[in-house]
Amino acid sequence: MTRTISFAEGERRLDWLKLTDAIEAGHRLPKAEIADVFLYRGRDTMLNRSAWIDGLGLLVKVATIFPGNPDAGRAVVNGAATLYHDDSGTLAAVVDFHLLTKWKTAGDSLLAARRLARPDSREIVIAGAGTVGASLVAAYSAVFPNAHFTVWNRTPAKARGFANAHGIDWTEDLEPAVRRADIVACATMATEPFLKGDWLRPGTHVDLIGAYRPDMREADDTALQRARVFVDSRDTTLGHIGELKIPLEAGVLTPDYVIADYYDMDCMARTSDDEITLFKNGGGAHLDLMVARHILDAVDAP
Repeated sequence: MTRTISFAEGERRLDWLKLTDAIEAGHRLPKAEIADVFLYRGRDTMLNRSAWIDGLGLLVKVATIFPGNPDAGRAVVNGAATLYHDDSGTLAAVVDFHLLTKWKTAGDSLLAARRLARPDSREIVIAGAGTVGASLVAAYSAVFPNAHFTVWNRTPAKARGFANAHGIDWTEDLEPAVRRADIVACATMATEPFLKGDWLRPGTHVDLIGAYRPDMREADDTALQRARVFVDSRDTTLGHIGELKIPLEAGVLTPDYVIADYYDMDCMARTSDDEITLFKNGGGAHLDLMVARHILDAVDAP
């Protein structure tokens, strides 16, 4: 019987820490086979992503990103996700797209923070006052329950509204907030770097989420050069997303500058309290597959 999992049903049964444990466990299985198709029309994007992990299952996820949608009262990101049984290829579940995207995106970054951020991190800056930013506040609070959050957005009114809705602080000036931060998480639609490496203090963990196209970046070259750099997947980041693709092609970085991805889980670790760590959250259908399987297991658990 095919399950249809709604946003509300999933929200009632999911837990951030158990989710990150499931993502880590998924990367101990045989490496995923993945295939992506990207289609573009101006600023609009369609991503057709599929993955197969032997022993876990198969997934196809289609995401459409239309930045102009809010002008008509619609969400920027939409799509659909289907999960298939590994042993038969039959349809196991249709998972609400927004549920899966929320928990995959923030859970991806949270796993990195559990391994790379200092455990005593208290000051967390969120750049971007959108849906992902809201998920990050919830996710990071699960690991850093005493954290103080500050949100920044290019449009101050949006930052103020976000802060009021989530009970956190906001700022119009990103630089001083970053200079105080233990964790800086960026979830914007920026195409030009706005996070300056010179602002980062020793011990900071940087989480870059927003860039998903070859022409998008959130952090400058200095941030990358000052940090120990990690990614969720070399296969879905280095040659596809401007955050790393642009500096690699310019010779600012070389591929071996990226220390590890989640398939090198034991190397995803901080080595000192003073080092700057930087994680690029690139996503990928293999992560959607791991999370979708976890969601199905969670909602069907007694």
